[in-house]
Amino acid sequence: MSYERSVSASPHELTPETVWHVQMPQIRVGRGAVRELGFQLDDLGVADDARGLIVTDETLAEIGHAGRVADHVEDAGFDVDIYDGSEREPSIEAVEECISFVREEMGTDGYDFYIGLGGGSCLDTAKTTRAVVANGGEILDYIAEPTGSGEALTESGPPLVLLPTTAGTGSEISPVAILSVAEKEIKEGISSNNVRADAAVLDPTLTTSLPPDLTAKTAMDALGHAIEGYTTHRYDNLLRPKDPADRPVYAGRTGFTELFSEKAIDLLSSNVRRAVNNGDDLEAREAMLKGALYGAIAGLTAGASLCHAMAYPVGNKYHSYHGETIAVLTPASTLGYNVASDPERFATIAELLGAETDGLSTRTAADRAREEFVSLQRDLNVLPSGLHDLAGITDDEIDWLAEQTVDTQQRLLRCNPRPVTKADVADIFRDSLHNWE
Repeated sequence: MSYERSVSASPHELTPETVWHVQMPQIRVGRGAVRELGFQLDDLGVADDARGLIVTDETLAEIGHAGRVADHVEDAGFDVDIYDGSEREPSIEAVEECISFVREEMGTDGYDFYIGLGGGSCLDTAKTTRAVVANGGEILDYIAEPTGSGEALTESGPPLVLLPTTAGTGSEISPVAILSVAEKEIKEGISSNNVRADAAVLDPTLTTSLPPDLTAKTAMDALGHAIEGYTTHRYDNLLRPKDPADRPVYAGRTGFTELFSEKAIDLLSSNVRRAVNNGDDLEAREAMLKGALYGAIAGLTAGASLCHAMAYPVGNKYHSYHGETIAVLTPASTLGYNVASDPERFATIAELLGAETDGLSTRTAADRAREEFVSLQRDLNVLPSGLHDLAGITDDEIDWLAEQTVDTQQRLLRCNPRPVTKADVADIFRDSLHNWE
């Protein structure tokens, strides 16, 4: 199997990358930040008589979060509708329903602004809806070939503000929207800076209703972003595209992203136990939101890698939560197989996770990262112990999962710090069946 470190450089232009850049939405963080939504919309240039749409799900509508957000928007003088049909791990068909809702209510121009409220699934639904309505056509026009037509998004559309109610996916700042293709049992992403939101509002008071299991599952996704972003290739070990417009959104780690990775690993691993055991601990909730944000800045700029590549086939076939899938795969993939790529870096991760490494060799200290990660999961007491516990997966299903990973996830595998073959991936899946007994 070939191993290419760029999806954009022509074969005859194998020039190392020399440029990195960071693009972020406006970011507002803190208790009560949701009350400033009116100011945020004004700041983005939304007109006084504008009409917007809140994209969320039934649960958040039922517990009152959607109504609370709508009240803040309407108090600021804007009109707003609510669409609560988002689904978990959204399919293309489900998001098309949201797009149809917009076109039926507002015509081809759509709403004047959009607000996404919820976990990553709601936020990805809002991002995709805004982008497709602004650019016309349907979702498959913008999904990469061979599943879709691979057309480029040329317009961002009207302002989009995202309000996460979980501390995990990083969708609030990500330039990617992940959708499932049910008939092919795969997940696909629309990857473009025209997908990225204009603003993100991170208010911990919107996360206190998240139950312990979802708090833990989403935290493992955030921790995965941070660790994968910290261990992926450096940007200048990748290849430079001929046209800067072709530079991948996952562009390799830099000194900038490493700072955020380190802070994210520390914040998440030292606060998740508190957040899981006491959901009303606002100090811990705020630390988790910050940790997830920092992890997303790192992982969704530098690039997710092997663990996320393996997680997508699992999630799509077995309909597991993305965060718990990341949780069971991280020990064997990121903290197992990849350790040999840079033991010193993984020894630092072990320390950030809380391991005592004094007196250990660098290689032994690096292996402690995996042990510490598994110990954290066991302490939370709400996560599956491996792929078998997650979805009843057995050795008989591993070859198919490995094949799907390698055949459909080259976008992520190009970021991995060690080359992988299908046989390697199969071994890692096998190692992930049971992380503890």
